[in-house]
This record gives sequence, structure tokens and C-alpha cells, in this order.
Amino acid sequence: MLDSVSIKVIRWPLAQSAKVLNRFNVTANQVTLFGFVLGCLAFPALIAERYDIALVFILLNRVCDGLDGALARIQGISDSGGFLDISLDFLFYSLILFGFVLANPESNAIAGAFLIFSFIGTGTSFLAFAVMAGKRGIENPVYKHKSLYYMSGLTEGTETIGCFILFCLFPAHFAIIAYVFGAACWFTTFTRIYSGFHTLK
Repeated sequence: MLDSVSIKVIRWPLAQSAKVLNRFNVTANQVTLFGFVLGCLAFPALIAERYDIALVFILLNRVCDGLDGALARIQGISDSGGFLDISLDFLFYSLILFGFVLANPESNAIAGAFLIFSFIGTGTSFLAFAVMAGKRGIENPVYKHKSLYYMSGLTEGTETIGCFILFCLFPAHFAIIAYVFGAACWFTTFTRIYSGFHTLK
């Protein structure tokens, strides 16, 4: 829901940073992989309940996620790069939730499982429509410079990172935050399935 707004805010600083990286021959795929490694470092921090350190790595991962796209727009958007980016994004999201579950399984396990279940809904509806949209040549008028169709919804990337920040700032309230955000994810899933089905029909 907020991605279209947040993209406008971060577009200029990301574009300027990408120009600098491009001068040093850094590729978009290298930034994608580097960002994923940084994001994975949040996992042991979560298990150790060092939520402050985990938050730093989560934010660094998200910065890299924006930078790789900005670099790709300079160097040329590729299907392989888009595939790598979205695959590692979903792995990162589930890894963070798994980390919170392992940090406190007694309190977080069921809520964490529910949220991962919810992510399956948002992820599959998002990717399934992107495949069909690509097959039919349907373009998104909002996200014109993406390697695949970005289907909007109540919960998008901005809301997800906001949720992760709340988890790190208020880890004792992980369960309630996870249930609320999971419910919002299911609203997104149902609206995507409904609108996607009727659009393709």
C-alpha cells in the first residue's frame, strides 16, 4: 500500500548511490548477493536475542535491496537479476521470522508459523499473477521499471519492513504484531486473488 510513496522518497538517494557504485563496476547482482549475506547475519543475532544488532542487518539488507534495483536501471534490467532478487527476498523474509521463533519458541512459534503461512499467500498470489501478466504482456503503470509485474496490496514491502522493525523494537509483543500483520497479509492475498482472477478472465 505504501510502496508507491516510499519509492518516491528513496528514489533520489538510491539513484545517486547507484551511480557511485557503477563507477566502481559493482553489478546489481553483486549488491543483491551482498545484501542477502548481510540479511542472513540478522539470524544469529535474533537467536541470541540481540534485536538491536539484528535490526541493523535487516535495514542494511533492505538498503541493498533498493540499491540493486537502482543499479539495474543503470546497467540494464535482466530477467535473471529480477529472479535472483525476488527469490532471495522471500528467503530473507522467512529467515527473519524463523529467527524470532528460535529466539523464543514458547511465545513465538505459533504466531511465527501463522505469519509465514500468511507470507505464502501474499507471495504466491504476487508471483502467480506476475507470471500470467508477463505471459500476456500486461504492464503495471505504477512500477514501470521492474523486471516483473508488481501487484499492489494492503501489505507490500514497506509494510513488511515496518513490521520487522516493530518486532525488533518490541520483541516481547512479537505474537500480537505477527497476528495483526498476518491478518492484513491475508486481506492482501484474498484481494489479489479476486482482482487477479477477474483481470485475467
